Order: sequence, then C-alpha cells, then structure tokens
Amino acid sequence: MQRYKYLIVGGGMSADAAVRGIRELDTEGPIGLVGEESHPPYARPPLSKKLWRGAPLESVWRGTQDLEVTLHAGRRAVGLDTVRREVRDDRGETYGFERLLLATGVTPRRLPFGAEDLVYFRTLDDYRRVRALADEGRRFAVLGGGFIGAELAAALASSGCRVTMLFPEQGIGSRIFPAGLSSSLGDAYRERGVVVWAGETVAAMRRDRSGLVLRTRSGRDVPADAVVAGIGVIPNTELADRADLPVNDGIVVDELLRAGHPDVFAAGDVASFHSVVLGRRMRVEHEDNALATGRQAGRNMAGAAEPYTHLPFFYSDLFDSGYEAVGEVDNRLSTVEHWQEPYRKGVVYYLRDGAVRGVLLWNVWDQVDAARRLIAEPRTWRAAELRERLPERP
Repeated sequence: MQRYKYLIVGGGMSADAAVRGIRELDTEGPIGLVGEESHPPYARPPLSKKLWRGAPLESVWRGTQDLEVTLHAGRRAVGLDTVRREVRDDRGETYGFERLLLATGVTPRRLPFGAEDLVYFRTLDDYRRVRALADEGRRFAVLGGGFIGAELAAALASSGCRVTMLFPEQGIGSRIFPAGLSSSLGDAYRERGVVVWAGETVAAMRRDRSGLVLRTRSGRDVPADAVVAGIGVIPNTELADRADLPVNDGIVVDELLRAGHPDVFAAGDVASFHSVVLGRRMRVEHEDNALATGRQAGRNMAGAAEPYTHLPFFYSDLFDSGYEAVGEVDNRLSTVEHWQEPYRKGVVYYLRDGAVRGVLLWNVWDQVDAARRLIAEPRTWRAAELRERLPERP
C-alpha cells in the first residue's frame, strides 16, 4: 500500500487545481492522484471550443505531473474507508491518506439504446473519436440543445459537417435563455445549415445500409453517420455514499469544502456547496467552479482554513456569438432584458422577488465582476433601473 499526505481521487481540472493549491502552502508533502482516465489532467472546455478553431491538441495539458505528484492514471477508485484512511481502486491497489479530496466529477446520462454507436461527449478520447469522424465529413446528429449540444453542433457545422440537432425543449438553450433569444439563436443555427428539430425526443436507433437512423417519438426518421449526445450528467457520488458521507445531488460540503469529515474534502462538478452570495446550496458543472473549488480545497487540505465564497461564472462560444453568465441563470426566474442590438449584444438580468440572482452577458465582455457585485447587492430593483446598469463604465 502506498501512503500519501494528500490523496486526490479524480483526474480532472479540479484535481489539478487542488495540487496547485496544496503546493502554494506545502511544497514537499507527498501527493497521490488516482484518475480513471488514462491521461494526466487536461483542460476540458477546449474539447468543444478552441480545438475546433485550430488550437493544437497539446494546449489542453495542465502539466500536473511537473508538480511533484504521483499519478495513478487509468485507475477507478471503488472503495473508501474513512476510519482506516484508505482508498481502494478497481485493480485491488490500496492508497493511504492523511487528507483526501474527492474530485470525482460527473458521468453523462445515457439512453437505453445505441450502445457503442452513441458518443456521450465528455472526454479527450470522445473528442478524438468525434474529430476523426468530422474530418471524414460524416453526417452528424447531435442530441441535446443545452450547453454541450449547442457548442458541439456549432463546432461541427463550422467544420463543414452536415448537422441535425434534436432535443425535447422548445429552443436551443431554452432552459436558461429568454424565449426571444432562444428563438433567434435557433434561426442563426439554421442560417448556417444546421437542421434544428426542437420538441423532439429520440425513441430508438437502428442501423441500415446507409448508416444510422434515429426514430423520434413523433415518428420522424433522421439519418446520420454518427450520433453525439449531450443530454445531461449525473454526479459521481458512489464513493461518498459507500463511506456514509453526506450526499444530496452531489457530495455535500461545508464552507471549507469538507465533506462530512474533518480530513475529507470535495471539489468540482461533484461538490454541492453553499453560496454565500445567493444564500442557497448549488452544484456547478463549469470550468471556473472546478478551478476555484479545486484550488481552495487544496489550500484547505494544506491547512489554510479559508471559506469558499466565490460565485462562479461560465461561458460559451456559438458560431460568431459568445456569452458569459454568473449566478442563477434560469429561465424560470423573471427576466429583464436590455439589448444594444436585438439578440446580438446585450444583458439579461434574472430576478427573484425583485432581487438580481443572475446575469447573462451576450457579446458583452469584461463585466463578470460587475455582475457579481450587482448580484451581491441586498436590494430589489425596478426594470428601468437595471436596463442600463451594465456594462459598467471604467
């Protein structure tokens, strides 16, 4: 058995950030990292963004192995004993720890059909598989109109592929975007050659002589050479469950990111944390939160005892449009929209009981911190007061 002062389960961006956080305070303590993928930690956002716009594949690597850490790649942790302070992997190896971080991430939701013909886009290997098919000029069906589905459809279409999108919602990104923006975005995709079937659910898939055929619940047949799915994820809480650590839509952590045990922490997509600014518990599946919680967990593992108070943001690029969003960006909230150019450049404010809970910045840049300050203000707002609040002038 190998023993470490710091053991990290998970090989993603949160794990890398945690190593860096530890090394800010402890340059010598032994660190072990157990990751299910065969690769060392890498940046995930470029898989659906920059790599499709010409960035070299080498740009994704985080360089974790240069930080005096022992990597155990291609190992899945299957057991956790918090009393003995041990983690066991799927090959029967055991790792001892003084302090442990669970950065186990999420697993894509899967459909009850399709097996190996469906690519659930999440990993570097998924990107390589899809990119190889795209370079062959294959016809793609993209299942899902949310964050990943929208990015992938745009990336594939921009690469010259024929793309059909299918999703059950009424529009692209309709769970977060106001109806007008979602509708305008769908028109923009169609103008670029993407076939958009909103309100459609795929019920079955078969293979014939021409390739794959998706059958929708409405009876439509959609042909494709390849099918990529981005239909949501499930937090990987199995280790925490088996160790009787608190779980509720993720691993529940306190203000120091401790997971129900003084020497066990959680970070990244799997961590359910209490937002000081919003006054509610949340779990965020985006880069900024992965890096911020990872770094803070690492520092606290090394003795910092600093509360996590960061309000994370996320961003996306869709053809020639881009956006940044912070806080609760949920179309079930009431919204106030201020467009400098209708659905091309503007700000959407999301409110509950008159208080700003989230901000969407559509082709408006360098305003995330200003949006955070606005959300943190303990007051209610009238629509007229908000319409020209952002962008802030320097």
